[in-house]
Order: sequence, then C-alpha cells, then structure tokens
Amino acid sequence: MPSYEQLRDLLYPAHTVLLTVECQQGVVGPDSALPELAREARSSGALGNVSRLVAAAHRAGVQVIHAVAERRPDGRGANRNARLFRAAGRLPVQQLTGTTAVRVAPPIEVAEEDLVVRRLHGLSPIHGTGVDALLRNLGCRTLVVTGVSANVAVPNAVFDAVNLGYAAVVPADAVAGVPADYTPAMIRHTLALVATVTTTDDVLGCLFPQPAGPTPLRPA
Repeated sequence: MPSYEQLRDLLYPAHTVLLTVECQQGVVGPDSALPELAREARSSGALGNVSRLVAAAHRAGVQVIHAVAERRPDGRGANRNARLFRAAGRLPVQQLTGTTAVRVAPPIEVAEEDLVVRRLHGLSPIHGTGVDALLRNLGCRTLVVTGVSANVAVPNAVFDAVNLGYAAVVPADAVAGVPADYTPAMIRHTLALVATVTTTDDVLGCLFPQPAGPTPLRPA
C-alpha cells in the first residue's frame, strides 16, 4: 500500500477523475444479466463502496465518469469476434440502448456534472470510447478505476489508462468479479504491478483529510 502522502499527492482533486465501470442495472442490479456477478458486487460491498466514492467525489469537486456498455437492438457495430460477445447476445437481459438495463444502478447517484460515456463495442471503457480525450480536456493525471468486472473491463481500463500515460489508482474493495477469490488474486498479481492499489477508506481520507488535533500540553 502507498503511504498517505503518496496517495494524497496522486489524488489531488483538480487532476483526478473517478471512473465507474459498468455499474449499470443490467449488470449489477437486481435484474442483472449476470446474477452471480451482481450478487458478488453487492455482497462484497464493492457496489456500496463505489457509491461512497462517487458521493465523496461530488463533494470534493472530483470529476466522475460513468462508463456504460450497451448495444443497439439491431446489434449494429457490436463485436462478434469472441466467445464473450456471443454469449452476451444470448442472455435473457440485454444491455439495450435506452432501456433500464443501461442506467447507472443504485445506490450510485449520478450528478448533473457527471459524464456518462456509452460504448457499443469492445471490451474497454477507455479505448475507442472518447474517454481519453475527455480526460485530457479535464486535465486528468490520475484515474481512479472502480466497478466491474475484475475479469475483463476493469483490467482493460487500468491497462489503457497506464498505456495512455495516466496514473491509475484502484481501490481494491470497490472492484468485483467472479468467482469471489479471483478478484483479490488478480489485483495482487496483475493490477498491483501497474496501478496504485488502495482502499475506499484511504481514498476518502485523502479527499477529506482530518484536521490535526490540538497539540497536547507538556507538563511544566
């Protein structure tokens, strides 16, 4: 884990952006297309921690971007070149543009100043989505990556951020994947090599540092 001073420097609000990845109702909501992932995101506390981070970012003036994966009803432009995409096309819940499934899921609150970026193709919330241009225009230097899944989209986001020159910060308890024991192993053995791994509470502590208490009086 980084020191408090190192993390605080990385998370200076003016150059930090918080990214939520696929925290949408059709993925982590009660009617998810992926019920095992939805249960894990909720039971592990990851979704609640994403919500806490988003609320804190709003208070601290940190820009929030919500990355949503969706597809057109006719499937135009969607990938078909991997087993994952073909399986997704057969699921009973589809992430169709304009439906409830592609709305950001409670308890996460979307503020007016948040940016919602929707992609119709690929695996990455960043590559080919316009997010890089948004980050540069926002003056971003540090990207905090949260959400699902630790299996595919979250690692894609972290690798893309690093390849594009951003410092990536991953609050490990605000990320979920399946099975449950895969997420900590992937973070420890893969993401920790390229990102700063921390916790939700440590990020919150850097955004809202506690004032130092009074200096105790010394006996005369």
